[in-house]
Amino acid sequence: MASSTSPRPAPASAPTVGFDLDMTLIDSRPGIHACYRELSSRTGTYIDADLAVTRLGPPLEEELAYWFPAEEIAAVADLYRDMYPSVAIAATSALPGAREAIGAVREAGGRAVVVTAKYEPNAKLHLEHLGIEPDAVIGDLWAEQKAQALREHGADVYVGDHTGDIRGARAAHAYSVAVATGPFDADALRAAGADAVLPDLTAFPDWLVGYRGAAA
Repeated sequence: MASSTSPRPAPASAPTVGFDLDMTLIDSRPGIHACYRELSSRTGTYIDADLAVTRLGPPLEEELAYWFPAEEIAAVADLYRDMYPSVAIAATSALPGAREAIGAVREAGGRAVVVTAKYEPNAKLHLEHLGIEPDAVIGDLWAEQKAQALREHGADVYVGDHTGDIRGARAAHAYSVAVATGPFDADALRAAGADAVLPDLTAFPDWLVGYRGAAA
């Protein structure tokens, strides 16, 4: 579904493609679940980790606001981020097709950039641990804020799993590709305005061939 205020860019012969991180390139649910349980243990505050991992996408502080008073959120977020590398990184895996999707962009002569709401140092640790090497990683940006980085890197396409990723793509006037590997199913992603919806990243290389073919 196209928006009248966000015209689609012409396909580039060597596209720059942005990717979200959590539940797009990586399945961070086990690691984040473990991190919330450890945070609960350290702070003595109950956190429903099972519920929290169904809401991945928005900034950490939005989830913490369900469990902590406003005046404690900044300090608790710092604690979470500090413990994250030792608790969450090793428990996180790449989603099917993630490496191949990055590879497809490279094979097309393009650039792959990761734009995520995750704390940037931890985002980089995830990718390094999994051996995924994008051309750039930009963290701490959510929804429409992602448009800043997408524009700066000249992204033609942005791939994500969340309706917030669709909003970011449209704000950047990038083609929005949604994957149904996160909290929203294909119908919800289409209704939110995605230009293309894929079941997961295993379908991305073939999609990219068609997208580039439109420029020929």
